[in-house]
Amino acid sequence: MDTDALTTGVLKELRATRTYPVLSLTMPTHHRRTQDSAQDALRLRNLVAEAAGRIDADPQVSRATAIALRAQLDRAVDEVDPLRALESLVLLVSTEEYQIWQLPRTAPERVVLSDTYLTRNLVAAKAQSQPFWALTIAADHAALWSGTADSVHLEETGGFPLTAPSEAPNPQRMERIGDTPSTYTDEETRQFFRTADERLRAVLAADPRPLYLVGLPPALALLDNAGEGAHAAVGRVAKGAPADITPAALLAELGAAMEEHAERRAAEVRARLDGARGAKTFAGGLDEVWTAVQEGRAGLVVVEEHFQKTVRLTEGHLVPVGDEEVAPGDTTVREDVVDEIVEAALDSGAEVVFLPDDTLNEHHRIAAVLRY
Repeated sequence: MDTDALTTGVLKELRATRTYPVLSLTMPTHHRRTQDSAQDALRLRNLVAEAAGRIDADPQVSRATAIALRAQLDRAVDEVDPLRALESLVLLVSTEEYQIWQLPRTAPERVVLSDTYLTRNLVAAKAQSQPFWALTIAADHAALWSGTADSVHLEETGGFPLTAPSEAPNPQRMERIGDTPSTYTDEETRQFFRTADERLRAVLAADPRPLYLVGLPPALALLDNAGEGAHAAVGRVAKGAPADITPAALLAELGAAMEEHAERRAAEVRARLDGARGAKTFAGGLDEVWTAVQEGRAGLVVVEEHFQKTVRLTEGHLVPVGDEEVAPGDTTVREDVVDEIVEAALDSGAEVVFLPDDTLNEHHRIAAVLRY
């Protein structure tokens, strides 16, 4: 599965406490176009062997449970598609199910047996991908699309796609009014747009994301008048979107609006960081941001897109780990501490924003605006 499938409901389910044990296996992967991609299969086999050994050696795991868990793990491995490899692979396995996640953000090698799934890498990848909603709308159809910077796909959720009820021509009505009424002043069309607005607002309430609107100017104007949903849009494309528009064509149409939104967002974030420095509500660098997030004081966390760091937790502070070997099972080492920070920040209600690399050089690649 891809990160845009990680809805609030899915994440809540993944974090639920389960009967011990459930297995989380994470590893970095390589795009199939790189020479290093051949290493992925070997790395996965080694991690699966480690997982099997851990399962068999765990005194809390019965023989029947171990057999069932290993069987599900084998099924997951058989289903991994190397052609879809991104930056990391996450396998979540129980005795009854398995899930395969291909992420656009790297994750360290890890095998975890617990009563909950390890979700920090999924959450960070989801935040980095900056998912959005796009609504394409015309007088007779409305479709909802889920997307990221690299892809978009049609969603069948919240009552979408929506098609206006067709009505046979009525010659007597046309004679009475003198002509066919304008499409966008027809009461049936207005009701269709009110329905679209109602469903759009429900989707945004359940899964808040930036919203883009695509449609002819009269359609967008009518949607504005139909309710509150359209008012949340961060970008608009005043162009017709046929019901059969392809994902590639829609993503191309959205390109300029997405770039404009990203530039506005980056400028706003930089201004908030500057203001926080003046107000002494600023934290910069891993250790300061980590401490602020752990204390629940961070209201905004800003991270460079590809920033990741291995650190050692020493007396409550983070100390970067150099090239030295890290002993297996060393619980003081955090290989994915940035992902931990992102997940913890989101859990505390903070806003997390990823900016392009080198944007935060003066702040050591990560910064935060504090609530107090």
